[in-house]
Amino acid sequence: MALYPLKFHPRLVEKMWGGRKIETVLGKHLPNNTLIGESWELFDFPPGVVEKSNEWVSARIANGPLAGKSLHWAVGELGCELLGRVPLAGAGQFPLLIKFLDAREDLSVQVHPPQEYADAHPEAHLKSEAWYVLESDPGARIFKGLAPGVTKEQYQASLGDGTSEQFLKSIPVKEGDCYYLPSGTVHALGAGILAAEVQTPSDTTFRVFDFNRVDPSTGKQRNLHVEQAMQCIDFSGKLEPRQEQRHMAGVFTTLTRLVDCPYFTMDKVRVTKGIEQPIPYDDPVIWMMLEGEAELRVEGVAEPTTVKRGETVLLPAAMKKPIIKTQSDCAWIEVTFPA
Repeated sequence: MALYPLKFHPRLVEKMWGGRKIETVLGKHLPNNTLIGESWELFDFPPGVVEKSNEWVSARIANGPLAGKSLHWAVGELGCELLGRVPLAGAGQFPLLIKFLDAREDLSVQVHPPQEYADAHPEAHLKSEAWYVLESDPGARIFKGLAPGVTKEQYQASLGDGTSEQFLKSIPVKEGDCYYLPSGTVHALGAGILAAEVQTPSDTTFRVFDFNRVDPSTGKQRNLHVEQAMQCIDFSGKLEPRQEQRHMAGVFTTLTRLVDCPYFTMDKVRVTKGIEQPIPYDDPVIWMMLEGEAELRVEGVAEPTTVKRGETVLLPAAMKKPIIKTQSDCAWIEVTFPA
């Protein structure tokens, strides 16, 4: 069977800090009277990692002859036809998790484990991630990292006396900003931000501060994980390698490098209306559509795949002569894998 661009049914995750922008801005249908914080676009988790289940929690293909099959099935059955030279993640799963996030309220201040912690704690999994800001309310900001010179002792004391926020770097954001958050970085996505997130496939999160919120479903404050977090937060003070934003422009297309890290690369691509050209890849590529609509055609596949704003598509490695034709001016986040 000829492979073609794969779209997936999203996994909509209710969150106390979530909102409705995933529907009103991105066009996804949400259940009524529900606050949705996350739309998982591509996901593949082994049993027991994200919910108490003996089954894999894996995205289901939504289009074409493979509709209904899971991403994990595709990883196992299609192998290098899907993944090319890209290695699987540690549990034999697809190596990235792709999301949209809607922060109606601040997310908790949190940290994800680095590899050293994950190696010593089998229940924990490394998580490095990046946020691309699709939309932000006036005054929106993120927390990313500790203020210069903050020690472990200072920060731990601040968690007890309610002053921890002043020890974090607060960064104002706007549409089009992109931030890489390597594991060990204490951080929080701020209220009023709609973001695209690309991350390693982990759901291990250690909360250190939750703005004293009460979870309406329990009437209690959510659990914190201060002991674990203090083992994971990077207090070294070393500077994160600068993400150099490289920009390339042609007559009809521009490409801007956003993130280049050991786990993935993110570029923002813009293509004008009416362009028809080959898709030049022999390894898998993920597109998260930000604007416009495009038609993707593959030799040997009768029906084209249409992808539009708010949709995510996985382009398998072994598609035969794939071609894109833009129906309008388009922009998307392009996610690729390290060589």
